[in-house]
Amino acid sequence: MTNKEDKIVVVGAGLMGTGIAHAFASSGFATLLVDTHAESLTRAKGNIENILSTGVKLGKITDEVAQSSLANLITCGDLSEAALGANWLVETVSEQLAVKKSVLGQAAPLLAPNAIIATNTSALSVTEIAASVPDFADRVVGMHFFNPVHKMKLVELVRGLATTDEVVVRTKALCDAIGKTSITVNESPGLTTSRMSALLGNEAMYMLQEGTATAEDIDTALRMGFNHPMGPLELGDLTGWDTRLSVLRYLHQTLGEKFRPCPLIIKMVAAGRLGRKTGHGVYRYEDGNRVPGSGLKASAL
Repeated sequence: MTNKEDKIVVVGAGLMGTGIAHAFASSGFATLLVDTHAESLTRAKGNIENILSTGVKLGKITDEVAQSSLANLITCGDLSEAALGANWLVETVSEQLAVKKSVLGQAAPLLAPNAIIATNTSALSVTEIAASVPDFADRVVGMHFFNPVHKMKLVELVRGLATTDEVVVRTKALCDAIGKTSITVNESPGLTTSRMSALLGNEAMYMLQEGTATAEDIDTALRMGFNHPMGPLELGDLTGWDTRLSVLRYLHQTLGEKFRPCPLIIKMVAAGRLGRKTGHGVYRYEDGNRVPGSGLKASAL
């Protein structure tokens, strides 16, 4: 069902795009990572090199596999050039409907016949995104990866109104080829995971705002009491509170009052405290590492 000669284009060299490009390239696919910002491409390639070198040091992969993976990866600043004749397009740009529609509108006519167009949206409507390319809407599918991609095994495959069974089968086979476990979701705001995660993270922020417990203790409760790999506030810092706020606003609009964003999230985003990517969210970060005891306290609100 899959062909390692397929050309896969990943659009957006942010955190998710970097991880997705690594997943394809390290699985033997010719992968083009596209971004209009040269510095984002440079940073992404460096991060992929670090993931591979760490894998070599830990004995998870050989140096030959690491070098082969890097050879499969090409970076490009021109979407039209990259999309020409590609068999797959995976967009992972910002969670803004207009931006995603623009990417699909530019790329879709240039792809190979029967190419599949995947959107990595975590909450937006696949049907609405696909409507921007009506001639190709049946080949648009949601392909929601999880961060960090090289560690997280799940991919949510999301059927839009026009998505065909064949496209779902082919995309599931692609997930199998890169070592991911996929589930199929009929389109719904927030899918399965984003809907639950947004609600959990929002409630954690309400508890922090109310002074119910410290940030560290809220996160410890979820890690130790429910065996979560990280707490909801740590996860929000990793995802980015601007992204979390965008998702919550969409879910609030579509699913109702229980998803109303906590005022503390709105305040943090307004202050530029977005999480790891800015060095300061609920916690502070130095050189990518969390500063012990730096969690936001209710007394500071």
